[in-house]
Amino acid sequence: MPRHDHRAATPTPTQHSAPEAPRDFPAEHRRGLLPEQYFRWRGGEITRLEAFCDVVFGFAITLLVVSLEVPHTYADLMADMRGFLPFAICFAQLIMIWRAHYKFSRRYGLEDPYTVFLNIVLLFLVLFYVYPLKFVFTLVLSQLTGGPMQQGMELHEASVLMRIYAAGFASVFILLILMHVRAYKFRRELELNPVEILLTRIAIQDHAILAATALISFFIAFRAPDWAGWFYCILGPALAIHGSIYGRRTRLLAEKLGLA
Repeated sequence: MPRHDHRAATPTPTQHSAPEAPRDFPAEHRRGLLPEQYFRWRGGEITRLEAFCDVVFGFAITLLVVSLEVPHTYADLMADMRGFLPFAICFAQLIMIWRAHYKFSRRYGLEDPYTVFLNIVLLFLVLFYVYPLKFVFTLVLSQLTGGPMQQGMELHEASVLMRIYAAGFASVFILLILMHVRAYKFRRELELNPVEILLTRIAIQDHAILAATALISFFIAFRAPDWAGWFYCILGPALAIHGSIYGRRTRLLAEKLGLA
């Protein structure tokens, strides 16, 4: 009786076909709908630390809203409407910080004691700077409207306020730098590929630009607190130029490695 050759049922790779590397993805995302093209998210199920961070960020945004009283007259309503733009900017800034923290958690899934400590300090700063954040943007925008807040603010008081804001802004992004440096240190343990390593370095540089801008504004506030607030406007062009340069470099590296 002829013997059945089991080897014939097993396909063998040829020179023209290479085995496809498996790509894991979190359970909350479907294949083909991954949130990042060149970065495999290593965070799995939502942890208690991430849930706690989301609650704190939500509470911080709530504090921006509950500080407003229900208007009783037309004049009160118009005054609240003038505060809409400062609130929108504060909201956008908190969302920017939350988004950076969310991407870090999902990308690396790190929860060692040092990373947890950095997270707790970050949350403390977010809660502590909610009211100064809104006060600063109300002050800066009152320069355009000539509101009573700008008229009653002395130069020394404005200088101290802008320095407090700059110190908080810089501290938040310095913490994010330290968190990404921690992830970069464990790049081998996390099995980051060259593109992911490059994206980690880009994130560090982005946060360094934000922190450096705040530190420069801190020193400008000693002499010209009016200009210290408007100095943050350079962040848009600076981050756009940096993202354009390194975005192209990331695509070229991904194409070179066959990851695109």
